[in-house]
Amino acid sequence: MNWKKLLVKDELSVKDILKRMDAGGEKILFIVGEHDRLKGVITDGDIRRHFLSHGSLDEQVGKIYNPEPLYVFKGYDRQDVKQLMANEKIEVVPVVDQDKHVIGALSWTDIFGKENIMLAGTVNVPVVIMAGGKGKRLDPFTKILPKPLIPVGEKPIIEIIMDEFNQYGVEDFYVTLNYKGEMIKIYFANAEKEYNVRYVREEEFLGTAGSLKLLPENIGDTFIVSNCDIIVNIDYGDLIKFHKDNGNCLTIVGSIQHHRIPYGVIDFEKEGKLKKIEEKPELDFTVNTGVYVLSKKVVDAIPENKHFDMTDLIQALMDDKENIGVYPVSQKSYIDIGQWEEYKKHIENLVI
Repeated sequence: MNWKKLLVKDELSVKDILKRMDAGGEKILFIVGEHDRLKGVITDGDIRRHFLSHGSLDEQVGKIYNPEPLYVFKGYDRQDVKQLMANEKIEVVPVVDQDKHVIGALSWTDIFGKENIMLAGTVNVPVVIMAGGKGKRLDPFTKILPKPLIPVGEKPIIEIIMDEFNQYGVEDFYVTLNYKGEMIKIYFANAEKEYNVRYVREEEFLGTAGSLKLLPENIGDTFIVSNCDIIVNIDYGDLIKFHKDNGNCLTIVGSIQHHRIPYGVIDFEKEGKLKKIEEKPELDFTVNTGVYVLSKKVVDAIPENKHFDMTDLIQALMDDKENIGVYPVSQKSYIDIGQWEEYKKHIENLVI
């Protein structure tokens, strides 16, 4: 870890901070003043709370960071650091000298090792993997293999998704099947795994939500739904807590995206009169990642044996004035390999 990349000034905007987090690969940055003197820290959780209170991307980060950060002094005792990080669930802690100038940083893996992954919240709910689609965006590859079995290193993407959830304590998975579903069942019948995999078979293509109607009655009051071609690197324990604390019947995980248009964008009026040209503007928006938390009662809104997409379900719940929440995460927290360009772009980072 290059700890110097974690040092930022408090005059930066929230948008700039998000980009720095994505570039550095950590979910925390250290706010510093003159000579790198520690002033505070800001985490992805601080930014999420800022958005949920209708804060702006252009607002200065000086208004939202934590001015009373935890840190350790140079010459620290390793056992003390271990206890601090475990008790406070800290992924990265700054190291300072006696004048609080940042001189280094310690990550969870520095102290506990790579095999001991920090989990801020254990998830004791089942996960439904939607794996019945044809995967047309990855054609012709999916003419031979179903999309969930696309290889990433030595594992298919669906197993990487399940392993990620399993690290948070998830032990029960339901996989919805249709297209080439028997191949998925055969794979898991011969795979070594530390969790339970059950299957929900749809006879017709029921869309991205229709097969949820086929889930067993005893699935539980709350469960996670995930597409089979995406990975979202978040604290799932915090996601479940957010869902329940806000009384949501459905929570959408949304990724905050930044995209620069490589052209001058023209705005014109009637009869072609130029109004303005904005050179290479950057657009900021939140996209649906394809990961959701659902309360069991929403299944009642899904019709039986009918094609019904998740957008249809969300609209039906909105029409009924139900609570639907959005849990925002950063751009780099979301990886979509459902199309070839994204698959090629992320393949090296996904190999584990």
